[in-house]
Amino acid sequence: MYILAFVIALLASFLLTPYVKQLAFKIGAVDKPDKRKVHTHTMPRLGGLAIFLGFVIAVVCSLPITRDLLGILLGGVWIVIVGILDDRYSLPAKVKLLGQILAACILVAFDIRIEWLNSPFGGYFYLEYLSIPFTIFWVISFINVMNLIDGLDGLAAGVSGIASITIILVAVHQGYYPVATLTAALAGGIFGFIHYNFNPATIFMGDTGSMFIGYMLASIAIFGAVKTAATIALIVPAVALGLPIMDTAFAILRRYSNGKPIFQPDKGHLHHRLLALGLSQRQAVLLMYAISIILSLGAFVLALANVYIACAVILVIVIAVAFGAKKIGIFRNP
Repeated sequence: MYILAFVIALLASFLLTPYVKQLAFKIGAVDKPDKRKVHTHTMPRLGGLAIFLGFVIAVVCSLPITRDLLGILLGGVWIVIVGILDDRYSLPAKVKLLGQILAACILVAFDIRIEWLNSPFGGYFYLEYLSIPFTIFWVISFINVMNLIDGLDGLAAGVSGIASITIILVAVHQGYYPVATLTAALAGGIFGFIHYNFNPATIFMGDTGSMFIGYMLASIAIFGAVKTAATIALIVPAVALGLPIMDTAFAILRRYSNGKPIFQPDKGHLHHRLLALGLSQRQAVLLMYAISIILSLGAFVLALANVYIACAVILVIVIAVAFGAKKIGIFRNP
């Protein structure tokens, strides 16, 4: 069923994107250039709506709508509404954050939450009263990580697509077919859209897309952890999305060390640094795809390895990325 879900979502997203583009111009959901942005002319946002619609069509056609799935879909509908409003009206950051928290609360209301973690020494570590805040933090973290990396044509779509394929492979290998099918629907929607979003892009996914993808990857990870009682369901997407997660962490450290507000946008992200080194948009994006593929391979190894090998893989990845980030000056004020 996961192959069918992927194909349906891909075709639906591919066919719907031109209509979403027309809608974006019609309602004024456009992105105008400024000194911080890379594009030089007005671009339609809202591309994430095509990804969302492709995802929903594929899910309805390939999975029974259980209570868990209904909770995930309702949260997805809510975060898409917030994204559409932001793409049209540029909502204040606090309003967007409130919308993200409410999306996470929808999951919690349907009992889709992180209640335990596997102990590396055996057994489980129960979160108890920390379960709800930890789940909310997990969801809004993934949403904002995807939101922050959406800075070049095709970057967020490609990185999240690579991470999605990794989750599918791990889920199939472990026999978690509902997780594989749900992720395949998301991946299909992303890859159907990326044809229009890769450089030179004709439409951006906007916050509608980046927030929906971040929400879905976070939700799928929690859903997988609940159904399998395995923390690896949380670790795999976190490692596969290691590039945007670490880029966000570096941005927070950079702004804090330079005495700037943590949430103040700057041009110090990894993709900005690569462009400053002389790479074209396409070259920078392809390089970041390659890094994401390496991280995804590491995530796949984690799913198969024992705890000691897993810790060694994570350590090597963190050291390599930190060294590379320091070499290109990602901690320096742009």
